[in-house]
Amino acid sequence: MSAAVLFTRALLCGSRQAAGVGRLALQRALTSSTSASHAEPQPVAQETAAPAETSGSPRWVRELGVVRTDWTREEVAEVYNTPLLELVYNAATVHRMYNDPSMVQRCTLLSIKTGGCPENCNYCSQSSHWSKDTGMKAEKLMDLEDVYQAALRARDAGSTRFCMGAAWRGPSQVGQRQWDRVLEMVRRIRGLGMEVCTTLGMLTPEQAAQLRQAGLTAYNHNLDTSPEYYGQITTTRKYEDRLNTLETVREAGISICAGGIIGLGEGPQDRVGLLHQLATLPAHPESVPINRLVAIKGTPLQNQESPEGLDLVRCVATARVVMPRTVVRLSAGRLDLSRAEQGMAFLAGANSIFDGDKLLTTPNNDRNEDTAMFEDLGLKSRPAFLPYSAGNETSRAFEAGAGAAGVGAGSCGGAPREEVKAQAGGCCGPKKAAASSGGGCC
Repeated sequence: MSAAVLFTRALLCGSRQAAGVGRLALQRALTSSTSASHAEPQPVAQETAAPAETSGSPRWVRELGVVRTDWTREEVAEVYNTPLLELVYNAATVHRMYNDPSMVQRCTLLSIKTGGCPENCNYCSQSSHWSKDTGMKAEKLMDLEDVYQAALRARDAGSTRFCMGAAWRGPSQVGQRQWDRVLEMVRRIRGLGMEVCTTLGMLTPEQAAQLRQAGLTAYNHNLDTSPEYYGQITTTRKYEDRLNTLETVREAGISICAGGIIGLGEGPQDRVGLLHQLATLPAHPESVPINRLVAIKGTPLQNQESPEGLDLVRCVATARVVMPRTVVRLSAGRLDLSRAEQGMAFLAGANSIFDGDKLLTTPNNDRNEDTAMFEDLGLKSRPAFLPYSAGNETSRAFEAGAGAAGVGAGSCGGAPREEVKAQAGGCCGPKKAAASSGGGCC
């Protein structure tokens, strides 16, 4: 048995004196089999009484695992500042209430339009404001076929979610032909049976509706940091602009992917502020990526040191406690983390990674290394289109078959609706084959 596995098991056992409610919940979870069925939400009784030893505990401990959007900033700070081993134990407890702890989604991210962005985010090499120092040239939008082939390779390598990023302030800055090309990219990749996510800047309601009709699964729009610190990161847009785009995406019925970056020079109170903002949205995001800064030469943050791996674990664990059903995505900044640090993040509730050798413009972990890590830690890949239990009914209905014209609203790459697995929403052919594939693409 590997050292990493022994480490994570020891960690789980070592802090079991914490939180009586959490202990009982973990016992309940461990009595059932560890299978893909754990990806289905396991509701936590709102009225569950706390054991006597926790009667004087904070509300979040007494109601560990309860999904709520009325968190106070003080409560989130209390979670965040919990001693790390106890925090990870509580987060692992919550994680097992709603998820198969061995299931981690593998996603691939591709920059389909690199450089020339008019925004001035201090961490980003693609900003035109720093292009002379970074040497980043503005490139044209990639051809449709090149993007399709990249998605096909990603799917064949084991990815079940394909994400595309364009260095735009928003689609409104480009012509109709480029926008139509992006919509066609979404349609064709959705036809591969993959979840499709894009990050294209700020959206209008019309653009969001068009993305949904094309078959988009999720839209990424990170808040980056706390509202108070945001002005230190960019001045070309406001925090409210980000929140308005999230609302636009939600109203269009698209799943929200919104998180942030640690290591921007912010303090612990700003990490708390970011997580509090996400946890008090009208509905928790379906996905929350936690990124660790990769400092890029030529940007204003080029000399900023990346935070420790345990800082990342603390943020992952806090996100899991305050947003129990959300997929917490261990995103940028894994390259120099040890396998044990990543294993601790998975224990604390992370259930997604980006694989492939590149994330937009920065290097990423080798796929073979990730495969070895999965084997060592006993992890398995999450299939595409397993239901996302966070969010609200509108976005969940899309994945249940109410979505894209020509994709989810009556056909799937030519297959009639009755041949598509009801909960998959992907393009998996006959129902029998789809069921045998575990919800992924057959």
